[in-house]
Amino acid sequence: MLTSIAYGLAILLNLFIIFIGVRFLVVPQAAAAGYGVPAREVAFLSVKGVRDLSYGLIGLALLAFVGATAGAWFMLVVALVPLGDTLIVLRNGGTRATAFGIHFATAVTVLISAALLFAV
Repeated sequence: MLTSIAYGLAILLNLFIIFIGVRFLVVPQAAAAGYGVPAREVAFLSVKGVRDLSYGLIGLALLAFVGATAGAWFMLVVALVPLGDTLIVLRNGGTRATAFGIHFATAVTVLISAALLFAV
């Protein structure tokens, strides 16, 4: 049961970040509004899109081809990204609700996923 929950959450999180990456590539202005800070340069939004898409694909590949421990380490390290996003939103005029309700909550969820994968 724990294995199913651990893998299920990790797969869901990786698919979600792939979705976010694709959204930044396809509709960058709308994706930036959801991120929590104003968008000025589409090129930078595309960079975020490629970054997020790549992280999601790497996470899925690690889970599929290497296993839970590699996936756990990946999730542990990649949790730094939404923590950094929290600070970016706070430092650039975004709301605390967005910073903590979206980005910090995502970091916590990713850390929980890492812990579950380590437990498998």
